[in-house]
Amino acid sequence: MRVPLSWLREYVDLPATETGRDVQAKLISAGLEVETVEHLGADLKGPLVVGQVLTIEELEGFKKPIRFCTVDVGQANGTGEPQEIVCGARNFSVGDKVVVVLPGATLPGGFSISARKTYGKVSHGMICSSDELGMGDDGTHGIIVLPPETEVGKDAVELLELVDEVLDIAVTANRGDCLSIRGVARETAIAYGLPLRDPALLDVPGPNAFGYPVKVSDPAGCDRFTARTVTGLSPEARSPIWLQRRLQKVGMRPISLAVDVTNYVMMELGQPLHAYDRHQVQGTIGVRRAQEGEKIVTLDGVERKLHAEDLVITDDRGPIGLAGVMGGAHTEIADHDPAEEGAAATTDVIIEAAHFDQVSVARTARRHKLSSEASRRFERGVDPQAASAAAQRTVDLLVLLAGGTAEAGVTEVIAPSAPHTITLAADHPDKVAGVTYGRETVVRRLQEVGCDVYGQDELIVTVPSWRPDLTDPNDLAEEVIRLEGYENLPSTLPRPPAGRGLTGRQRLHRRVGRALAGAGYVEALNYPFVSEQVFDQLGLEADDPARRVVKLVNPLSDEEPALRTSLLPGLLAALRRNDGRGSHDLALFETGLVFQPRDAARVAANLPVDRRPSPDDIAALNAALPDQPRHVAVVLAGAREQAGWWGKGRPADWADAVEAARTVAREAGAELGIRKGQYGPWHPGRCAELTVTVDGAERVVGHAGELHPRVLKTLGLPARACAMELDLDVLERVGDTVPQAPSISTFPVATQDVALVVDAYVPASDVEAALREGAGELLESIRLFDVYENAEQLGEGRKSLAYALRFRADDRTLTVDEASAAREAAVALATDRTGAVLRG
Repeated sequence: MRVPLSWLREYVDLPATETGRDVQAKLISAGLEVETVEHLGADLKGPLVVGQVLTIEELEGFKKPIRFCTVDVGQANGTGEPQEIVCGARNFSVGDKVVVVLPGATLPGGFSISARKTYGKVSHGMICSSDELGMGDDGTHGIIVLPPETEVGKDAVELLELVDEVLDIAVTANRGDCLSIRGVARETAIAYGLPLRDPALLDVPGPNAFGYPVKVSDPAGCDRFTARTVTGLSPEARSPIWLQRRLQKVGMRPISLAVDVTNYVMMELGQPLHAYDRHQVQGTIGVRRAQEGEKIVTLDGVERKLHAEDLVITDDRGPIGLAGVMGGAHTEIADHDPAEEGAAATTDVIIEAAHFDQVSVARTARRHKLSSEASRRFERGVDPQAASAAAQRTVDLLVLLAGGTAEAGVTEVIAPSAPHTITLAADHPDKVAGVTYGRETVVRRLQEVGCDVYGQDELIVTVPSWRPDLTDPNDLAEEVIRLEGYENLPSTLPRPPAGRGLTGRQRLHRRVGRALAGAGYVEALNYPFVSEQVFDQLGLEADDPARRVVKLVNPLSDEEPALRTSLLPGLLAALRRNDGRGSHDLALFETGLVFQPRDAARVAANLPVDRRPSPDDIAALNAALPDQPRHVAVVLAGAREQAGWWGKGRPADWADAVEAARTVAREAGAELGIRKGQYGPWHPGRCAELTVTVDGAERVVGHAGELHPRVLKTLGLPARACAMELDLDVLERVGDTVPQAPSISTFPVATQDVALVVDAYVPASDVEAALREGAGELLESIRLFDVYENAEQLGEGRKSLAYALRFRADDRTLTVDEASAAREAAVALATDRTGAVLRG
């Protein structure tokens, strides 16, 4: 909402020394978000005067039309002689009053004006357009043509109100009252402790039987409809300069007098209005729900097919407007245009000032993708009591500016309703803020907002009609706190009990992050929102548990309405985005929560704000939330080791993803089982299933390996990309995070190497497990150091696995026979379990 300071001063007697910055600081302290203060005309320097065009000479021989003009500027140029000016605009004629900037002046943007030769003539200044003066769009896209009665030589800076300050306020969804000068003036008056001259306090005649007939068939959608009629508008009447300038300053374009007046009153009082050409309205004006399939052409010239939930304004022919959103083209106000012969300008208008349901207007605007100034206000809440005052203000301006006559008939259709009252303990704001305000302060602040307050210890508060956002005691407490000043709330740091630090879960989370960062991975934090289509892209089965998602009622994006059950969608999107921007060698990781719905849905209770929730309250709240285990995931693409003078690099492969899982397991102190697997997005031949033993039973906690080519193609990922994901909470459960001091033996190690030939499909982990078990207690470590495949030497479908076995005893030096016996026992068990043959 753009608020000119000059307009604001009409309703609040601000000190003359107060600047826009001062008002901004006051309003921010009161809780409004004033983003900027724009200084209009700050770099504008005169002389800028009103001139009258005396002669126009068309210059020939140029690529575009050029005119050489003489303009009477009175005594503004010091000589009284006509000013010679070259101009390329075509929208003015001899005798027109225009805005002239003379040599020595400076226009917005630091553009200095001087006499200069152009197109074979010397131009002593410029005839100005609204854009050149920083006024905004006036609809003409040409020279400013002033009313004929404007005095020649008059200072145009003052005439056009070019110097002003405009506050740009970001109005939140609950403060619809601040989408008007009236609402911001009220906040300003409260902030300064000054009286408000409410522009809505007008003498309004009561309804009578002579008004234009109106029938409201849906009182829930329209609880108030006021109609007034003005006749005899002058077709030649134009919006005065002050009215046009105020509309331009708030960001609206002047159109025609009748439309400009309704827009002006809307910006002034916050009540959207609509003017109908009375001669184009046939019969009774009605308000009802649309019939499915009905159509209307709106003012933007688009034919729209209506939905059965749309609230529409009708006459005997059908819909003539989308209620609270936009009027229809058939009853549009016609402006006088001398160039169009036979075009009749509107002389009689019907003024509509109504109050429509917020939800209905919001849904209609979104359904038709048609946001307007009116819909913005109705969605956020409009003062229903202001409708009759807004209609009266519009009638008064049309009579004053267009010479019209207000008909005596006044139509008001009102659905009965009672004012909203709230019971509030007088010390409730004190408990919420932790500050003792006292009853007197609470009552005074609520009365400043516009509430009627009765009672002593328990207050009965009647909410003003312009604040529909005040619905419960906490809303009233917020009003007291913000007006007393958020900056005055004491800052008290919590005192944590001694001896407590991070939880075990938090420490593991940090250790895992540091370990992966040390291994060359970069952390990528992603939003936890996904679309359900991503599960099809990842190749998950139709009955996969990961497809069961928690859906948000009000998602940030309709395309991603669900909470993630896996970290991979966000990480893979980050991988694709970085690869598309030229970073091809990538290793990313993320640790974060995933969300799994519970079998039985529960509704969370509202927690108290005046005391600490009890353990039962917190337990009930947690029971209503989805399960939120913490996962860790990595993705890799491109080179894992860069090539250079030190040697050849190598690309990332499935083994790197598996090693990332081992790194995480080591930090958790968990023993991770690795075996061949097949799941979702991973390549069926290059996927490792990751397991741990929980309460004596083996449990799958994740997968690692190379992604399926089909998934890579669908998601637009680089070739041979790899990924890993683990359930970090399960690893924490089974892990032993107690630091283990290394065992240092004084006895030497005995190393034995063994190469076993097995079928190609036998997992190396199975062979390693058999060797480890067969070697017994003397085995200190085992490491796979070579994999060899050669059909000529080993046979078709065979491979050789070479392991280094380290043996050591705690109490003696092992003999060759002891080490050899342990090695042979290990080979024997591997042969028995996997069919391994010792390579000769």
